[in-house]
Amino acid sequence: MTEGAAANQQSNAAAWRRPLARLALCGMIAISLQGCIEMAVGTAVVGTIAATDRRTFGAQTEDKAIALKGESRVANMVGNAGHVNINSFNRKVLLTGEVPDEATRTSVEREIADISGVQSIVNDLVIAPPASYTSRSNDTLITGKVKASLVDAKDISANSFKVVTERAVVYLMGRVTQREGTRAAEVARGVAGVQKVVKVFEYITEDDVRQMSNTPARQ
Repeated sequence: MTEGAAANQQSNAAAWRRPLARLALCGMIAISLQGCIEMAVGTAVVGTIAATDRRTFGAQTEDKAIALKGESRVANMVGNAGHVNINSFNRKVLLTGEVPDEATRTSVEREIADISGVQSIVNDLVIAPPASYTSRSNDTLITGKVKASLVDAKDISANSFKVVTERAVVYLMGRVTQREGTRAAEVARGVAGVQKVVKVFEYITEDDVRQMSNTPARQ
């Protein structure tokens, strides 16, 4: 091949590579932008839920901290002999699951009560072997169905409720009015597979709800 032909071939190859490089770069930018859009949408959804929560942002943060600390402490106490779920709403803690004996049940409650910020505890731990994977999966399914049913109920705000299911028993937590609590329990009882509904509410008045809806999110 002559030097001129080789130079022309290299020039043509370079000409092809340039648009391909630009195309690849555009693809990378598009993917990056898509990720940014998804992140922004996800953040917006989380922010909206947090803003409509009737707890202060401080209480929401503290509830998460209480649950994390509690899970860490209980894991060391119970090990594989039990299965303890810890849920906190406005610093009220709900304990559900299974423990091997009454002594462990009492010890778990005492340990949770020692966590900073905890104001009260509802101890619904049962003395039994740990629930099976099938049972826990069924509980997860029931929780999802109850949440969906609360969304479908147009006369209450689904974001005002926290749903916990243990052995097909549904626990409803939240800061709600008597009317909202009664209605939510009614909705939950109508979900297939629910054996029982337990209300773990902090009751507020209709005036409190109106004031919250007219007041910017509190810190």
